Amino acid sequence: MSKELLDKLQSWYDDDQHDKIVEAIEQLPESERDYELVGHYGRALNNLGRYTEALQQLLSVEQQGKQDATWNWRIGYSYFYMHQWEKALSAFEQFDRLEPGDADVDRYIEACHDIMVRQAVAIREITRVPFRERDFSQFWEMSDYADKSYVEAPPTAEMIASIEEELRYKLPADYIWLMQQQNGGVPVNTCFPTAVSTSWAEDHVAITGIMGIGREKAYSLGGSLGSNFMQEEWGYPDIGVVLCDCPSAGHDVIMLDYRACGRDGEPAVVHVDQEAGYYVTFLAPNFATFIAGLVNEEAFDTSEQDKLDDLDKVEYAQFSSLLQSLCEKADGIDRIEAVIRNICTQIVEDKGYFAFHADELSMLMYDIQFWLYAGANPGVTRAQYLAEYEKMIAFAQGFSTGGYAPDFVSSWLDERIKQGDIVNKEGVLSFTAAATERLVGKLIAIESGLGDEG
Repeated sequence: MSKELLDKLQSWYDDDQHDKIVEAIEQLPESERDYELVGHYGRALNNLGRYTEALQQLLSVEQQGKQDATWNWRIGYSYFYMHQWEKALSAFEQFDRLEPGDADVDRYIEACHDIMVRQAVAIREITRVPFRERDFSQFWEMSDYADKSYVEAPPTAEMIASIEEELRYKLPADYIWLMQQQNGGVPVNTCFPTAVSTSWAEDHVAITGIMGIGREKAYSLGGSLGSNFMQEEWGYPDIGVVLCDCPSAGHDVIMLDYRACGRDGEPAVVHVDQEAGYYVTFLAPNFATFIAGLVNEEAFDTSEQDKLDDLDKVEYAQFSSLLQSLCEKADGIDRIEAVIRNICTQIVEDKGYFAFHADELSMLMYDIQFWLYAGANPGVTRAQYLAEYEKMIAFAQGFSTGGYAPDFVSSWLDERIKQGDIVNKEGVLSFTAAATERLVGKLIAIESGLGDEG
């Protein structure tokens, strides 16, 4: 293999252009595809979700690959996403023997073990009480929100066929049966245990509701916020059907995954995490097992510990470099860092966690951040400030809320402009002298109530 081709393959891999890798290799005669090229080919097919093809290619060089950690990683990856857990585990364990201590491999090994145990338990449970013989009388939560956003009329055969044609996937029989009892809604139990951490939690994912078969309600498969919307507008991969929305409001979803079974087969249920580059986490081998495995959120109630962790964070965590530099330039307040920590401690005490919304203390923190930023950047525009905002606290390392709702910040800014506290002069934003005086007065009052340092 020429160095020029190798460099191209690596460049395409770095740019996530896996289709170009496949196209380039497939143009070569099979007789010219050496062990290294087959490895690149298999990796690209894996990254395109073509696991069966990737496996076929990688197995063609099995004798050379058995003692190669990279080959074992790639074949383990194929087996894992084909839901062949024992073979995946064997490959990952071989990698670990050859190159111990890889964090990603350790994660997959843990996931294989956990999935195999959970799957055995789930199969026993489903066998003990068949899905359609279960008592679903207490399954759904009754609420105006559920009725307005999820619950459709019972699906007709024509509606089922129409939705399947629109989505291009055959819906699972057990899902259709459950929707015929109630067509979508919010279940009482909204959590599903996981073997690995996600953007939602270390040990589980949560759902907001289950989409029904129809188009009338926003959260139906064919609704305005349904499966096609999530894939077209939010970029979720075309591996199947978005089944459940999650509390993150779009940043993760539950999907029916047809990659291993084809469009007419029995799909697995997976969690897809936009926050982690659309990372896919296996949940259950089928819809029935997923539903049977849902547990109540009380099983994962960590609110007390979360509050303690956030109190520790706002008291001791390091400020972002941007916020730290702005505090050092603050005019009129000697202990602005202590003032910010005091306000944020009260926010955590009030809410039980660290987040800014539209309450009085959050509005004060919006004021402080703008005052600090505009003081150091006197020519700041709206676009500049909204782009820089997240670097101060929202997405910083250490002292951070771990995210934010942009609408809250925009609404705060609009409100301050409407009130006349912030003026816009030829695109440049600034607090008025009167607004600055009031804000600094509040901060001095807070500062005066703080104990001595040390």
